[in-house]
Amino acid sequence: MSDVLLPVAVAVPIVAATLPIALGLKYERAGWPVAAAATTVLAGLTAAIGLEVARDGAFSHALGTYEPPIGIELVADELSVAVLVLVAAVSLATLPFARVAGPRGNSFYSGYLLLVGGLTGLVLTGDLFNMFVFLEIVGISTYALIAADRSGASAYASLKYLVVGTVGASLYLLGVGYAFLATGTLNMLDMQVQIVEQASYADPLIRASYALIVAGLGLKIAVFPIHAWQPDAYQRAPDAVTTIVAALVSTASAYALIRVSYTVFTVDFLAANDAITTVMLTVAGASILAGSALAAVQSDLKRMFAYSSVAQFGMIVAAVALANETALLGGIVHLIGHGLLKFGLFLGAGLLALGYGARELDDLASAARSAPYTAGAIVLLGLGLVGIPPSIGFLGKWYIGVGAVESSMGGGSAGIAIAAVIFVSTLFTLSYVARVIERFYFAGVGIPDGHGEGDEHGAAGHDDGDHAGVAADGGRESSAEGVASGSEAESDGPLTPVVDAPRSRFVPDRVSSAPLAILILAALTTVALGFGGYALFEWFDPFLTEVFA
Repeated sequence: MSDVLLPVAVAVPIVAATLPIALGLKYERAGWPVAAAATTVLAGLTAAIGLEVARDGAFSHALGTYEPPIGIELVADELSVAVLVLVAAVSLATLPFARVAGPRGNSFYSGYLLLVGGLTGLVLTGDLFNMFVFLEIVGISTYALIAADRSGASAYASLKYLVVGTVGASLYLLGVGYAFLATGTLNMLDMQVQIVEQASYADPLIRASYALIVAGLGLKIAVFPIHAWQPDAYQRAPDAVTTIVAALVSTASAYALIRVSYTVFTVDFLAANDAITTVMLTVAGASILAGSALAAVQSDLKRMFAYSSVAQFGMIVAAVALANETALLGGIVHLIGHGLLKFGLFLGAGLLALGYGARELDDLASAARSAPYTAGAIVLLGLGLVGIPPSIGFLGKWYIGVGAVESSMGGGSAGIAIAAVIFVSTLFTLSYVARVIERFYFAGVGIPDGHGEGDEHGAAGHDDGDHAGVAADGGRESSAEGVASGSEAESDGPLTPVVDAPRSRFVPDRVSSAPLAILILAALTTVALGFGGYALFEWFDPFLTEVFA
């Protein structure tokens, strides 16, 4: 009966997504309690699924009366459970921040739960067509959430993502269609068998299928040069939306790439098609360098971390294309670690924007004086992004780099090139994280000109309204009302808390206590996972053994 946990985990957030709208006919604020209850239940189900996999290994559930490969199958194994834990944890942990930062409408929480349900289904499905269905659920809900603050800039960013995401989904579906023509099945494990028995690794349909699927998922992952939607979407979306989208949406698409590459097409297909893996490695290398270089020249925190994601996902694509056990382990660890790091970084950036109206690096001079705990957590997460040990960020990069060197020992220079690119990217990452640290801790002691005076260039925000507070309806307040009076400003630093910024007896940070506690916990978790290299290897070993058997 434990296999019933799988469909229940998918159904809970999707069914719950209807409740905020329905209850909203009577209760104006029904959305947040429903979302909190549903994500808490999902977290409990995820824990039960994880325990079952840890105890007895992978298991599956056939939906309806038809058994696989004809029927639809949900599967939980070590890889899917790891990503599912990330989905459940981030979706639950984002809600306290969304409660104070907005948007607050019931429709927002319906979209939020629909996104969580789509992510859950995407992680657990064992069927290629249903992976497309869940990709579309994730995409449609993300488009709506990005535009949730009703500003023109966020609507434009959402439209750009919609166009790119639709092209990506279409390419993916076309690739699935080619695979179905060649094999006659959509079940992942059955297709793996049929590719060997009915087709071959050199079959043009199979090659075209994989190429199209990779191109479609690459658009959704946002690798260079098809990344342009991501910085705009992350910057312009409401802060709570950016927090969950940056941590999970591209992560789920990268998970799909790993799953399709190694469960459906297998490592033997990659080894037999050097041309495809060479293109993937070239694109991945360009993405790592371009994303890192573009991040290094940004002044907006959200945009900086968005370009960083372009580089980090390039590393994961490289790990897939290298097709050896060490690199794949690194790609999986980096996938989980990056999701957790970006959750914390965007949550921290959102807290500074909410509490102090500060989004640009120039707004954050000596932020550690006014918000030491928030700034400290962001710095710790940033060092993890660089790959400073002990951190989950270090483990992922290390395994990918070692795997790249191992792949070059059999001949060819691609592996060495990827290792060199990762090293250069790390230097770029260090440069922009160092800029953040310098602004937080070593900028001028006094309040810079233009800050703390309540003028249009102060902590309240900029002319486009991006730095304003959040209105109760999910929009944003006028920036003229977003600055505290001089008496409320921190006396020993330039940051000026916005009107009604929360106070706490325990910390000087003028940010909400629950999201701050979650931010600190996320930062400490990234360090704790950095000590768990052997445990992570042990957890993923059954999956890796099956893949490389």
